[in-house]
Amino acid sequence: MPDLHLTEDRASVAESAAIDQTLADLGVTPAIVVETERVVRGGVHRKNERRHALLPCLHALQTESGWISRGGTNYIAEKLNIPPAEIYGVASFYEMFRVDEAPGHDDDVVHVCVDSPCLQYAEAKIAELTAAGKHVHRSPCLGQCDRATADHGPALFIQGRGAENSVPSDDATGLWDLPQKHEFGITLLKNVGRIDPTSLDAYVGAGGYKALAKAFGMGADQVIEEVTTAGLMGRGGAAFPTGIKWRGVAAESGTKHIVVNADESEPGTFKDRTIMENDPFALIEAMTIAGFATGAQKGWIYIRGEYPLATLRLQNAIDEARAAGFVGDGIARSSFNFDIEIRRGAGAYICGEETALFNSLEGFRGEPRQKPPFPTTNGLFDQPTAINNPETLLNVLPIVLDGGEAYKALGTEGSSGYKLFCLSGDVATPGTYEVTFGPTLREVLELAGGVQGTLRAVLLGGAAGSFVGPDALDMPLTMEATRAAGASLGSGVVMAFNDTTDFSAVCIRIAEFFRNESCGQCVPCRVGAVRQHEVLVRTAGAQLNGEVTLLNDIDQAMKDASICGLGHTASTAVLSAIELGLI
Repeated sequence: MPDLHLTEDRASVAESAAIDQTLADLGVTPAIVVETERVVRGGVHRKNERRHALLPCLHALQTESGWISRGGTNYIAEKLNIPPAEIYGVASFYEMFRVDEAPGHDDDVVHVCVDSPCLQYAEAKIAELTAAGKHVHRSPCLGQCDRATADHGPALFIQGRGAENSVPSDDATGLWDLPQKHEFGITLLKNVGRIDPTSLDAYVGAGGYKALAKAFGMGADQVIEEVTTAGLMGRGGAAFPTGIKWRGVAAESGTKHIVVNADESEPGTFKDRTIMENDPFALIEAMTIAGFATGAQKGWIYIRGEYPLATLRLQNAIDEARAAGFVGDGIARSSFNFDIEIRRGAGAYICGEETALFNSLEGFRGEPRQKPPFPTTNGLFDQPTAINNPETLLNVLPIVLDGGEAYKALGTEGSSGYKLFCLSGDVATPGTYEVTFGPTLREVLELAGGVQGTLRAVLLGGAAGSFVGPDALDMPLTMEATRAAGASLGSGVVMAFNDTTDFSAVCIRIAEFFRNESCGQCVPCRVGAVRQHEVLVRTAGAQLNGEVTLLNDIDQAMKDASICGLGHTASTAVLSAIELGLI
């Protein structure tokens, strides 16, 4: 393992050039002072100002060399004034970085999803790829659950030198065929599959940037008032009122940030990928409105590393918007300045937790922070930050255009507005579906053509959610109704399982997922997730009997003492499966 000090290893010319280019693109000036035992506060501050470039530099090194080489690590250490051991500690935290040199590191690595619903097709594909001499990585959910079918097989992601592409890239060259493309009344997904996602002119022609113009006209305070009146709650799982969050940031002074949490890593979730790949300008416009309302002048999109097409299209949207005066200084001939930067994650589910995301973006391991303080006062770089996921921000556009009262009238009293659901598993047409809050689980499943086979259970909310049985088909998919039923909408996962499902295998994989994805920072989660997985592996195919008490004790310990939501929800799906008699 790299030491606290530089070794004799040196970066290749190509590695040095890739890292230098990354720093230049970020506008980061390399370190010119080497720390001694006496470090002044100003020197530490300048070092931390550069540290946020670490994750992009690691991506550049991985892409150039196929691994995080010793020489490349030393070069980054010199440029950013970070000890090599710390760089190793960050790089080894992520799935996508290879920190140990191995034979064939020059070759592509094929990531094969082994989470539901890909699980049933994964082993055959892994055997096929291995026999063909491919380097295979058993990967957690890749956000392509809508593509997992018997004909297509599991989701794949190819990580190679020089370029990265998700496989298959079915929608890379044309318009994606949204299942609801011809349905009247679609709002959030109205542009998906209908306009060219790479063209600003097409977006403006479809009504784009009218919301921003109206926001400028009504003023920042009124924008927040409309969002508050609308009752918009976060669509990433926590359901926190967006208006309260924005008002809290607006009340702060100094440098402020808008962060888009696009690290969509919850198994079964792919709605944000649908938005970013097919309507990227809408997200850029909504971010800009959020910046205007809160007084933030810098926006960040933290996107999962396994979404190269979405990253490419978002960067194109930012570049085109900047060229047209919609991003940068004096937006749309106003006095408002707002710039946007994309940062790629590198395969860590925990970075979907907002404070872990901040740490990752700042160049540290993606470990959650204790709260309070909260992001509205001490977020990214310890500065006031409003963090929302793409779906939440997209809802801001109709709120600004039509008014908070009109939006509030949609849906139910406790769940207003529009919601995107990710339907996958044993349904006829998996995909992203938009509804106005209120339809039952049965009606949402029917949007996807209904269940194939005899329904046994539905996983709501993803791996951190819970299973419900056929008796829940008439439950409205609203926040209040699911909460009353002891379930959760989470990030919008609706994964159907028929009576051919091996639920023992599914639950073992869910437990393995949390075992692997725990950041290890706190003991209850680090140990509890391992013990839960061990119990399920040991009792696979047999009666649990007294082990149920042990699993409940593990769950209670994680809920009581874990730092973040990962530990709080790591047992939810497993215990619900036991309660339903699925295992």
